[in-house]
Amino acid sequence: MTRAAIPGLPSRYPIGDLLPALYADDDLAQRFTAGLDTVLAPVLSTLDNLPAYFDPSLAPADFLPWLASWVGVDADPAWPVELRRAVVARAVELHRWRGTRRGLVERLRLCCGVHAAVRDGGGATWSAEPGAALPPPPTGELLVRVWPVREGASVDARRVLDVATASCPVHLICRVEVLPGPPDEPEQTGG
Repeated sequence: MTRAAIPGLPSRYPIGDLLPALYADDDLAQRFTAGLDTVLAPVLSTLDNLPAYFDPSLAPADFLPWLASWVGVDADPAWPVELRRAVVARAVELHRWRGTRRGLVERLRLCCGVHAAVRDGGGATWSAEPGAALPPPPTGELLVRVWPVREGASVDARRVLDVATASCPVHLICRVEVLPGPPDEPEQTGG
C-alpha cells in the first residue's frame, strides 16, 4: 500500500518556516525546502490522519483490503465500498459467531441483504434413557432458506450460495433455497 503524492497538497509544517532567520530570505534555501515539502506533505498528512486509517468507515477505499487482512476478512472487491466497510467493521463479531446458525444468518443479512433460516444436517443427540434407540444418521446437508429483507426485492442466489458455502462446515453439503417470503413452518433462524 502506498500513498502517492497529491499535486498541490500544501504542507502543514513547511520546512522553510522552521529554518533559522539567516535562511528566511535565501531564495535557494526556500526553493530547496519547498521541494522537500512537496515530497513530505502526503506523509505528514497520512500521519496526521492515522486514526482515520484504522476506522473502516473513514479509511480510504484502497486501504480497505489491507485493513480487512488485519481482521481476517475476505471482502470481495466486487462488493460496493460501503458493504466492504461494514464487513470489516463487524469482522470481530462475525468471527465470534462463525460456524453457528446465528453467524451464518448475520453474515447473509450483512453481505446479501436477506433473512435466512438454517436447517443443520449434523449435530449431536442424547437420551436420559439407558439403551435408547440411536438417532437417525445425519443428512449431511445444510439447508439455507433465504428471502428478501424488503418485499419485492430480488435475491442473488449465486452470491448467497457463495457466502453460505464459505461459512458452511466442510463435512456438510450446502444447499440454498430462495423463498418469496418467510417460511410457513417455524425454524431456528439464529443462535
